[in-house]
Amino acid sequence: MIAAPIRLAIGGALCLAAAMGIGRFVYTPILPFMVENVPLAPSQAGLIAAANFLGYLVGALAGSFGHLPGSKRNWMLGALFASAVTSAAMALGSGLVVFCLLRFLGGFASAFVLVFASSLVLEDLARAGRANLSALYFSGVGCGIALSAVLIAALSHSAVGWQGLWLASAGTTLLLLLASALLVIKEAPPEVSSSQTAAAQTEVETRQPAALYRLIAAYALFGFGYVITMTFISVIVREDPALSGLEEIVWLVVGLAAAPSILFWNKIASRTSASMAFSIACIAEALGVALSVSGGGAMIILLSAALVGATFMGITALGLMEARKLSTGDPRRILAIMTASFGLGQVIGPWLAGYLHDMTGSFQSASFAAAISLIIAAGLSFRRKAR
Repeated sequence: MIAAPIRLAIGGALCLAAAMGIGRFVYTPILPFMVENVPLAPSQAGLIAAANFLGYLVGALAGSFGHLPGSKRNWMLGALFASAVTSAAMALGSGLVVFCLLRFLGGFASAFVLVFASSLVLEDLARAGRANLSALYFSGVGCGIALSAVLIAALSHSAVGWQGLWLASAGTTLLLLLASALLVIKEAPPEVSSSQTAAAQTEVETRQPAALYRLIAAYALFGFGYVITMTFISVIVREDPALSGLEEIVWLVVGLAAAPSILFWNKIASRTSASMAFSIACIAEALGVALSVSGGGAMIILLSAALVGATFMGITALGLMEARKLSTGDPRRILAIMTASFGLGQVIGPWLAGYLHDMTGSFQSASFAAAISLIIAAGLSFRRKAR
């Protein structure tokens, strides 16, 4: 029989695979088919992606309310069901406004899943003394991306249209929802007494709040820095004749690199510090983002995919875990604030990239701006004193 902490981590990973790896990121491998067959201009594609991330931002803020009725588990599973519904509805939608509305709702749902799943899983793992299983939990995003790459590649080579790709993604989300519900059976009640909470609050008040503020700012820059590549990399590949046929492989590399990345960056953090690991990962990701538009050929775009895949979830997890260390009280609140700052950067990124593409004919200028933002984020983290 699977031990309860491991079962919880796997169930949480499946939630992230469905809501993030598929619900949030499957737009990337489906996008080239929509651009060609809807059709969509790059600016329209960027606006749809921005709507998704705006929903993500609003969902994160909504998730910060501490008195929502019901259990975290029920909110997590309900939001995951909503993610599946919005994905299926994309196949039935038509027109820019409808696509934007559906992706907004999908982003809202994915933020709810991340906030409630992270709060439930990370807290219960810490309570059980198995915080090391957080790497398994966060690996769900990369596994979901890899699964979406295989799914979209298989169906597209079978001449399934973009509508069928959305329906298949929704069906996969429902299957993962069922598996998650069977694994995440219940949540443990809080065990922290009021006196312990007061003591923790006193402790945090003695810390320098600037550390948390810099982390929030760096997280917003990271959101802007990674999202352009993660949204448009399949389109970037398809637009380059020298990379013809590589879009599915490139997206698969992103997912495969992301799946074990949390464990790797946790080890880096344990040997240096979380802030140092955050900084190193941002610099590596900046290189990956810049390489994506360098026109260097197949090996360079695969290296770019590997660098972005191997860092974006590491930075995400390091930021969330470090934020929890720098705060007390209901962890859902700081997780929501961090997710919201992240979402703000994500809203700006694809919108700007789409319009710059319409003006210049490429994603180079937007991607280089994104790489610079990641370097600034690395500087903010590097200057923050390690705990």
